Amino acid sequence: MTEPYIMLVDDEVTYVKAMAERLNNRNIKTITAFSGAEGLEKLKSNQNLDVIVLDVMMPGMDGHETLKEIKKTTPMTEVILLTGHATMESAIEGMKQGAFDYLMKPFDIELLVGKVKAAAKKKHEHEKKIEEALKQETLSKYGPFYYA
Repeated sequence: MTEPYIMLVDDEVTYVKAMAERLNNRNIKTITAFSGAEGLEKLKSNQNLDVIVLDVMMPGMDGHETLKEIKKTTPMTEVILLTGHATMESAIEGMKQGAFDYLMKPFDIELLVGKVKAAAKKKHEHEKKIEEALKQETLSKYGPFYYA
């Protein structure tokens, strides 16, 4: 599997820049956004993102609202929610909305790297299954000569 391509979305600019640098140093291609709205805008031109690491508590559009929009437009993109204000209700809500996982700040960078890689792997496995199902559907309709 290729290294994950991710986006960090958090309103804490210095935190995001430092985290992006640490992830890039671990061969995880990372782009950044500093609000939910900016993240959604960047997602339009980066549809091949594997994972979005998304802060829950942001001014304006919060992480839960942003997660709903991400799942509407790119349902295969995995989302890991971050917060410094974790509550069990918030974690449950995020998982119901389709988040891959949930981390409390501060966290160990290697824990995040592991979760990012696991989320990217899940996305790639789902894509592969869909591709195979579409291939089988085409073969059943048109026969094996369609791929020749």
